[in-house]
Amino acid sequence: MALRALWLLRHDPAAGGAVLFSRRYPTVELRAETFNGSTHIPIPSDSAFLKALLFELRLVDEHVFVQQRDTCTRINHSSVYSVSTPSGELWPVLAFHKSGLIYACVPLVEGSLEPRPPLLTVCGLSQGLALLLGIMDYVSPSRKNEAELSAKVGQLRNLLIQACPLGTPLTTNIRGLNSSFEDIQEMPADKDQPAWRSCTYKGKPQVNVCITEKVKCMQYDQRDVVDTWQVYGAVNCKCDIEGSAPNVTLSLSLPTNAPPLQDIVVHHCVTSVDPAMLMSTSAEPLHDSVYNGPYKFPFIPPSDSFNLCYYTSQVPVPPILGCYQLVEEESQIKITINLKLHESIKNSFEYCEARIPFFNRGPIAQLECKVSYGQLDLSREKSLLVWVIGQKFPKSLEVSLTGTVSFGTASKEHPTDYVCTGSTAYVKLHFRIPDFTLTGCYVDQHSVQIFVPGKPKITASRELISSNYYIWNSKAPAPMVYKPLLD
Repeated sequence: MALRALWLLRHDPAAGGAVLFSRRYPTVELRAETFNGSTHIPIPSDSAFLKALLFELRLVDEHVFVQQRDTCTRINHSSVYSVSTPSGELWPVLAFHKSGLIYACVPLVEGSLEPRPPLLTVCGLSQGLALLLGIMDYVSPSRKNEAELSAKVGQLRNLLIQACPLGTPLTTNIRGLNSSFEDIQEMPADKDQPAWRSCTYKGKPQVNVCITEKVKCMQYDQRDVVDTWQVYGAVNCKCDIEGSAPNVTLSLSLPTNAPPLQDIVVHHCVTSVDPAMLMSTSAEPLHDSVYNGPYKFPFIPPSDSFNLCYYTSQVPVPPILGCYQLVEEESQIKITINLKLHESIKNSFEYCEARIPFFNRGPIAQLECKVSYGQLDLSREKSLLVWVIGQKFPKSLEVSLTGTVSFGTASKEHPTDYVCTGSTAYVKLHFRIPDFTLTGCYVDQHSVQIFVPGKPKITASRELISSNYYIWNSKAPAPMVYKPLLD
């Protein structure tokens, strides 16, 4: 999802056309050559593109019938055009004409252009349109004031460094970036300043680090089916440090006998790592040669928040073990849910709740349930039970829910699910545990090294969050692979 080039053009019936602004992305153009192969058409010069686009939009020679342009086989039902260039037909060109200005761009097509792929498969079209609309929103209020329009066009290049770095649109709110454009440097002031440090920080040095681990789980409570769980983490950093290329070293630590980190992927700002760290993979069983640290990351931080690295780990147990039993008896169903917090898990939640949906049935007409701990709520649509466990499990670390549920007549608006038919059903857990990770991974604030003057403030935090945490009804067959686990 990237753009090869974009333009802001002007069309005056009396004075003709003019190029107010253009931006090309050579790295995206190289990708286009690779993807398109022999069907690749290069971007023409600005003057050639302007002439060809005005012709295609019927803004010149509109009263003259031109077979190539005006034949009924070329009727356009969108803002996507094929523009004739000396090298061939440049497609797709996204362009629209508004109040004398023409906004245009050429999205990257990740594949061959012959035959032309359907427009819905070109992801860059929607992003390109959103970016052009953002530019229009930024420029259009000043179109009647020539001096103001000229000033805004002059600022566009700096603003697009933020909004569309290296051809990838990150934000379409160009107007919202206007206040900070003076802080953006088109080229680094220092030859040692890397391209990803778009601006330099002034003030007291400080570093914020947050480790976020997410756990996915599928529990079946059946002898012939193996439960599965996955843990993956991300280390997010925000380094406010003066200097064009400050050096920072951050270390991740693990408790004794903790499972090692695996499948580590680092940010491009990391200057060097032990190759063995990157070779450790969860695809192979743990053995003696696995990399156990230390996990040190020397890097030159970007100006904004970024993920320093990603990792996975093969933890021995999921944080919450559960059993769900649903049995149909005549016109009602009986449900039993038991949950147990593992003793190694910190018993301090920001939130913890179990959601019990009832698909392919009518609204809940009668509910008789008892919970040993927490509170049970019924959704407004009467299709979902929400068991709010709260911020702590009891001292026994076990909670249970039992009861019966009966249903009314189903309507078309009632939720359905092609997987959960009959007794095939699940409970989904949602929880967040602050200041805790399932792997035990943490950042020692004293191990953060910053080679700049002054004493920086170091803030480190961590959290564990559930992600697609399912407990299936053990009284019915459950799918071995369920789509949300793969999201």
